[in-house]
Amino acid sequence: MRLDLDERFDLLGSLPFACMHIACLLAVWTGVSAVAVVVCLTLYAVRMFGITAGYHRYFSHRTFKTSRAFQFVLGLLGAMSAQKGPLWWAAHHRRHHGYSDTADDVHSPVVRGFWWSHVGWFLCRKYGETDVQLIKDLNAYPELRVLNRFYALPPAALAVITLGIGGLLRVIAPGMNTSATQMLVWGFFISTVLVYHGTFLVNSLAHVFGTRRFPTKDESRNNLLIALITLGEGWHNNHHYAPSSERQGFYWWEIDVSHYILKTLSCCGLVWDLQAPPSRAYRRR
Repeated sequence: MRLDLDERFDLLGSLPFACMHIACLLAVWTGVSAVAVVVCLTLYAVRMFGITAGYHRYFSHRTFKTSRAFQFVLGLLGAMSAQKGPLWWAAHHRRHHGYSDTADDVHSPVVRGFWWSHVGWFLCRKYGETDVQLIKDLNAYPELRVLNRFYALPPAALAVITLGIGGLLRVIAPGMNTSATQMLVWGFFISTVLVYHGTFLVNSLAHVFGTRRFPTKDESRNNLLIALITLGEGWHNNHHYAPSSERQGFYWWEIDVSHYILKTLSCCGLVWDLQAPPSRAYRRR
C-alpha cells in the first residue's frame, strides 16, 4: 500500500524513539547487576500496568470508576512509559475500535502489515495530534490536558529518579556493584523499550496469531504469550467482543494480571464498579 505524505516516516519526530533504543547499547559499557535487572523488571511491570489498566481499560474504555486523584495517578503511570499522553492514547485507541481492521483503522496488521501496525503509525506525522472529539469526557479535566500536553516530562523525571536510585545505592551499598548510569540504562532505557514493544505486540500480532472464541467483525485473537507479556492484554478477541469489560481473561485459566491488581485495588476502595464480561459471553461457550 502506498503511503500518503503525512504517513511517511517522521525523521525528526522519531529521534527520541530511536535514541531510546540506541541508549540500550550502553549496557555493554555499564554492565549488569542483579539489582539493575530487578529495577528494570519492576519498572516494566508498573508502567505496563499504567498502560493496560490506565491508558487502555480506564481512559480508552472506562471499564471501571475511580477518584479524580487516582485517575491522575493512572495517567501519570501511563505517561511514564513514553507513549505520549492519556488523551492522545485513548483517542487513537477509540478510533481503532471504531474501524478495527478496516482501511480507517489506525494500526491494522491485516490491512497495513506488521511494520506499520507495530511502529510505523506511531512514527509518522499523521497521528501526532489528539482528536479531542473522541475524548470529550476526558478533556474536561484540566490536569489530564496538562499531562497530555507535557507528556515528555514524566519519562524524563523517571530517568532522573533512576539515576538518583543508582547513585544512592552506590553510597549506601557499594557491594552491590551498581552505578547511576547502570541504573539509568537498565531501569529506564531498556525497561522503556521493553514496554514499547510489549504494548505494540498487541497491535501487530494479536490480530494475526492466536485463537478466535468469538466471531467479531475484525481479526482479533486470543494469545497467551502476549497476555503474559502485557499483564492480560493478549485476550484480544475477548476484548473486542466485549470492550466494556474490565476483565479481559474471561476464565480462570486466562491469566490477566491487570485484572487481579484492579480487583485488589477495588478491595482497598481505590477503584470500583469494575465491569464484568457480559453473560452472553459465557452462554456462547
